[in-house]
Amino acid sequence: MSKSVRHKLQTNATLPSDTKKLLRKRRKSKPESRIVEKQPASIKPPDIDTELAEQKIREVIFEPNPGPQTAFLASTEQEVLYGGSAGGGKSYAMVADPVRYFNNPHASMLLVRRSTEELRELISVSKQLYPKAIPGIRFMERDKTWVAPSGATLWMSYLDRDDDVMRYQGQAFNWIGFDELTQWPTPYPWNYMRSRLRTTKDSSLPLYMRATSNPGGPGHQWVKKTFIDPSEHNTPYWATDIDSGEVIKWPKGHSREGDPLFKRKFIPATLFDNPYLSDDGMYEANLLSLPEHQRRQLLEGDWDINEGAAFPEFNRKIHVVEPFDIPGSWTKFRACDYGYGSYTGVVWFAISPAEQLIVYREMYVSKVTATDLADMVLEAEDGEKMRYGVLDSSLWHNRGDTGPSLAEQMIMKGCRWRPSDRSRGSRIAGKNELHRRLQVDEFTEEPRLVFFSSCINTVSQLPAIPLDKNNPEDVDTHAEDHLYDAIRYGIMTRPRSNLFDFDPNNHGSGFQMSDAKFGY
Repeated sequence: MSKSVRHKLQTNATLPSDTKKLLRKRRKSKPESRIVEKQPASIKPPDIDTELAEQKIREVIFEPNPGPQTAFLASTEQEVLYGGSAGGGKSYAMVADPVRYFNNPHASMLLVRRSTEELRELISVSKQLYPKAIPGIRFMERDKTWVAPSGATLWMSYLDRDDDVMRYQGQAFNWIGFDELTQWPTPYPWNYMRSRLRTTKDSSLPLYMRATSNPGGPGHQWVKKTFIDPSEHNTPYWATDIDSGEVIKWPKGHSREGDPLFKRKFIPATLFDNPYLSDDGMYEANLLSLPEHQRRQLLEGDWDINEGAAFPEFNRKIHVVEPFDIPGSWTKFRACDYGYGSYTGVVWFAISPAEQLIVYREMYVSKVTATDLADMVLEAEDGEKMRYGVLDSSLWHNRGDTGPSLAEQMIMKGCRWRPSDRSRGSRIAGKNELHRRLQVDEFTEEPRLVFFSSCINTVSQLPAIPLDKNNPEDVDTHAEDHLYDAIRYGIMTRPRSNLFDFDPNNHGSGFQMSDAKFGY
């Protein structure tokens, strides 16, 4: 066989089938006088390993780990938090996310850390990835800015103080990323930078804000209230107000009046989602050696534990249960911490035959008068038989010539209460009793106090309450403690479900609402 024929055979072996058919048609159209050498039957064209050939010309720059990291990069919600335990691959995901926009000349992006020192880590990761992924991209050291051949830019900067956001006044970005979001003590930088999220030249560019973080840090609580508490993990939800918890909507008079503004999502990640760190077990061993609260944060990604928390024993897996129908024979009562200018917290308790307290309903409202609250409470109960209610005793303060006290106004509406215990030492005693209730009973092997998962605000606030730095025996009264106070009032009545002289079907039996003592 001649070299020219062998070359043609080898070439044709690698061609697509359609091309081979075309070549065969062309051969038939040529003159019959052309010379064709017969190929020996024993000789076959060499097999070409196409997959191996592709690997030789293709280099994988970055491939996201299956699971949370992939879900983060594929998210379409306007605001997404990717967080949880240490070692989940958060920084690489954050740096990789802007790559998709570098080919758009109108893309303008911003990636920030709290300080310049922390920013160096992200810059280092970006220098490993971007030059390989985007040929010709340049990093301007002075401005800490990546400039792609298309003209797209990514500004890598810092936000140390709240007023640092003024540096970005007048700027417009289609993508903004906050790495380690809980390092910002307040939500002000995050909220302000949302106003910089806009585009004027290319409306096809999506407007995204992205964040990563572990639990803990000075901004733990506001991040938790913004991303963790409003919805189940991995589930998109309409953005809610951090204070009221209500969905943020277009204002009155707008063409879209009443419609929700935009969606958020929280994507949890753990060390075990990152095979590069979890396979050898060494990093896991380091995290296992940490103190309990740090281990729960950094290894388990537990957002219900925070350093300095007053109730570190609270565990969502243990103390939060799914709602169920409470038997009519169980004793029920309620407790309330009232405040018009701030918030009013009301919680409803049920007592199981095993003396377990179940917080099965909550009410958390603001700017509500005492009489309106009475109506709201009675409406929520809808005929339920309440054994009693306990209310902040300060509401019995006499109002002189102006009329009855706030407590008396509520009682006259049919919403009956007894005053809470506000004697000396009652706050400390109430906190200690709550600690005892959160413990697991050695006989029933269940905690003495649990909460329905539907009590979203209670489940969120209780583990977040910090200790008073000046008095570690008490909680910080400047924190959001209204529901905690209501729980404390309730558990300090020490109710029992097996009192022989109480008929739940008869309000007038047993102890009356006006009695001074209940329980033991």
